[in-house]
Amino acid sequence: MSTVKCIGLLTSGGDAPGMNAAIRAVTRSAIYNGIRVKGIYRGYKGLMTGEIEEFKTQNVSNIIQRGGTMLKTARCLEFKTPEGRKQAYDKLIEEEIDALVTIGGDGTLTGARIFAQEFNFPVVGLPGTIDNDLFGTDVTIGYDTALNTIVECVDKIRDTANSHDRLFFIEVMGRDAGFLALNGAIAAGAEAAIIPEISLEKDQLSEMIDAGLRKSKNSSIVLVAESEVTGGALGVAERVKNEYPEFDVRVTILGHLQRGGSPSAQDRILATRMGAAAIDALLEDQRNVMIGIQNDQIVYVPFSKAIKNDKPINRDLLNILRISSI
Repeated sequence: MSTVKCIGLLTSGGDAPGMNAAIRAVTRSAIYNGIRVKGIYRGYKGLMTGEIEEFKTQNVSNIIQRGGTMLKTARCLEFKTPEGRKQAYDKLIEEEIDALVTIGGDGTLTGARIFAQEFNFPVVGLPGTIDNDLFGTDVTIGYDTALNTIVECVDKIRDTANSHDRLFFIEVMGRDAGFLALNGAIAAGAEAAIIPEISLEKDQLSEMIDAGLRKSKNSSIVLVAESEVTGGALGVAERVKNEYPEFDVRVTILGHLQRGGSPSAQDRILATRMGAAAIDALLEDQRNVMIGIQNDQIVYVPFSKAIKNDKPINRDLLNILRISSI
């Protein structure tokens, strides 16, 4: 039988559409099960400084459709120190919080894992990141909405690319992961995607141009994952100017556009399922796990697996993109 009577709830790192839906689901599932909820503002930073408020069901009314996170978020370097984590732990004890639910990406879960181990404190994580780069879950909260935003933007850019016979490099987020670039390219009908997962294996730019970009098309759109490995859209465009000067090249960096906006139905449903599952996990005395979804089933993934393992890209999709863009 679980001894959890009060949970703390925070969002940390980069915001993602659907975080509010997750906050709502965690809060209401906890209250439904007789557990008190305390919202912690500004992530681990707010936990350390005590920006904490008790939540009732009405605190999370009318937020499911909103992007961003009502709990705010912040990067917190102090939490990376033992002293900072001790300060956070003392605050949890002071607030009579028995368990923590964290919503965020790789950095958030890394912090949660270290904290949980140091203080033997129950923590359950939800994967909230548009990058979709956490191992153990087929999809993360915010990914679907970001993908839809990318497709919408690329559709608009295509009008200009076609009008001017230009080669457009569009940079999308996904620091070390090409999920947004690859799937965005397929969905938007782009000619190619340059992603970090295969940048070390081959020269994606020369392969793409040699494959017939010069022969068959006047205008082309290529999605590039922001990454030191790929060089980003500006790095790729610079190479084209030097090596293939016949192309008229333009660069668009979508940046924070991709993070915002009202979450898609898919993200709202995913966040709600995962939020409810976080409370189920605590009631089952689970700890140090991330809630994941595999083959449409909720799973519990140990933090160590979710963080340490690289999530593989589906290489079949590369081939599909190649075939469909001839």
